[in-house]
Amino acid sequence: MYGSLPDKKQGYPILQDISFEIFKGEKVAIVGYPGAGKTLLLRLINRLSTPSKGRIFWDGQEYNRVPVILLRKQIVLMPQESKLLGMTVQEALDYPLLLRNLPQQVIAQRVRKWREKLQISDEWLKLTETQLSSGQRQLIAIARVLAIEPQILLLDEPTSSLDFTTANLVLRTLKWISQNYQTTIVMVNHRLDLVEGFCDRLLHLHEGCLILNQTKNMVNWQKLNQNIHNAAYKKDDFDF
Repeated sequence: MYGSLPDKKQGYPILQDISFEIFKGEKVAIVGYPGAGKTLLLRLINRLSTPSKGRIFWDGQEYNRVPVILLRKQIVLMPQESKLLGMTVQEALDYPLLLRNLPQQVIAQRVRKWREKLQISDEWLKLTETQLSSGQRQLIAIARVLAIEPQILLLDEPTSSLDFTTANLVLRTLKWISQNYQTTIVMVNHRLDLVEGFCDRLLHLHEGCLILNQTKNMVNWQKLNQNIHNAAYKKDDFDF
């Protein structure tokens, strides 16, 4: 991927000269202070936004030559805020698979499989959004995208509302998916303690620029944490 995207209101690029590759089955974490361009980068990968210059390739093909309907089947984005839109938990879990015209038996099997993986109780199935905690809603949102079983999974802060134990359960499940399905996972996450144990590679965005692209064994995690902290509080002592 290579490209830039301008901020239409401010007139300057939100992302500038971003260039990197993601390989099949890789687990990539994107970090950076709020406003660095992390969510927008996911939107570019999912073709919800278009770069003002540069090109994005998927499996050797330029994005604008790949039918959108094919991209939507194979690349799935879970936004930071996911809603059930008035549905019960069961309906919300079934809905994305119904849209893909899967047989009812397949839908039931997939939903059951991922509910069990994420320890979603049968007691939740008849509940609606207002009856769930933020952590429960987030867990259901994760189960929804996992049940689709896409080639590429894009996750925007999937553990932000989860306690440490549940967050680790989710990341263990994502690792299992990567290993057993060769699913490529790109995750925005501000919790470096979780990211360090999960990712194969890390991308660090700062002011719309990609300033770090390294395998996790090459990352100085203590320095990275300090850099993000300094950037968030607009301190000058930023060590690249």
